[in-house]
Amino acid sequence: MHAKGYQSALDWLFKQFPSYQLIGSKAYKPTLQNIERICELIGDPQNNLRFIHIAGTNGKGSCSSMTASILTETGLRTGLFTSPHIADFRERIRVNGEMIAEKDVIAFIDKIKTLSLDFEPSFFEITFAMALQYFALSGCEICVIETGLGGRLDATNIIHPVACLITNISLEHTAILGDTVEAIAGEKAGIIKKDTPVVIGEWTNDTRPVFERFAANNNAPIRFAETEILDTTIDRYKLPLLGAFQRKNLRSVLSLLEVLDIELGVIDATTIQKGLDRIYQNTGFFGRMHIMERDPLLLFDVSHNDAGMKATLETVQQINSGKLHILYGASSDKDVNTCVRLFPKDAAVTLTVFSGQRSMKRERLERLKIEEDLTASIFDDAHKALLSVRREAAVNDTILVTGSFFLLSDLLDKKTQKKPSGDRKTSSGK
Repeated sequence: MHAKGYQSALDWLFKQFPSYQLIGSKAYKPTLQNIERICELIGDPQNNLRFIHIAGTNGKGSCSSMTASILTETGLRTGLFTSPHIADFRERIRVNGEMIAEKDVIAFIDKIKTLSLDFEPSFFEITFAMALQYFALSGCEICVIETGLGGRLDATNIIHPVACLITNISLEHTAILGDTVEAIAGEKAGIIKKDTPVVIGEWTNDTRPVFERFAANNNAPIRFAETEILDTTIDRYKLPLLGAFQRKNLRSVLSLLEVLDIELGVIDATTIQKGLDRIYQNTGFFGRMHIMERDPLLLFDVSHNDAGMKATLETVQQINSGKLHILYGASSDKDVNTCVRLFPKDAAVTLTVFSGQRSMKRERLERLKIEEDLTASIFDDAHKALLSVRREAAVNDTILVTGSFFLLSDLLDKKTQKKPSGDRKTSSGK
């Protein structure tokens, strides 16, 4: 019913405002003034909501989804804002797992059109404002907000959360956030607010002093999950997600929940387990070591930096029973050389371009092949690349599709928005 109007509204949104998803760092607006002005024009919905704010280099999406799913199971009406989307724009904005309706997207965009803005916000700023208004209109009792890029000047930093979490820090978006882990930690620590508890998931000798300084300057209670949550506590729970790195994410979430006891009340172990079990239904969680098919095993994963890729490959090596086939595509601003060097030497590698102007082009992939002395096929079309890999793979092999959210988006069935509901048969999470 709304399909045509919805697509038309989205087309306008993508064309009207610069999108990081389409053009990368040129779309980044390093200021909070735009989002503040937009929110003022729509009635400052953020002032009537409670938030949890989550930042970090890797794991922030997983932690956001775990947290939101668990809070949904407590009976709280829970909003969840994440990015980017993979198949449908509406994935970014959910209430108790349900995506924002197409009619609500259309209504908000129609409202923005009438405002005749005299400034140029980004696509992300408009989208976050949409989420805030939708959460307010939906009567959300708590909202879990994943940062987009960085923290300090990220549009989401307009909120004043009841608690925040910083998962970990590694080098990413160095042209924007800084070229040292200390500088990046400072940007992420920018979400720390006055008198607001903060949980640090992982830290190093370089980043811990940065977090402690920001917390002290804001009189913010600080907790380090690695010392607060014991392995024996994590072992109480079964994770329906592949990867030892998800145990680290769970540790962060459990520490965050302990902080939230004061605000939300004690959340018991049974509710936490229900939240973990229902993470797919409650949040639409997707793209992190996700089992798409078996025989051969086909995994979709969004790892796009060296820390994420290392964790992914460690997990794959543990579960792979045959030859590993890696289908890799990346955005043009990523450090692909570092990622490719992590690939096992005996893996069959295929490189591909994906649709969208941010994709690394064939010429760069050809150069990468030479620079890293790769024996690899190169494709200009992700569908053809996956078809070729499938032909080569034996029944007991593993196919890992990784490198970018956008590559996964290319390969999903756009007509049905088809995604798996989740496979728990092999996923102890340990």
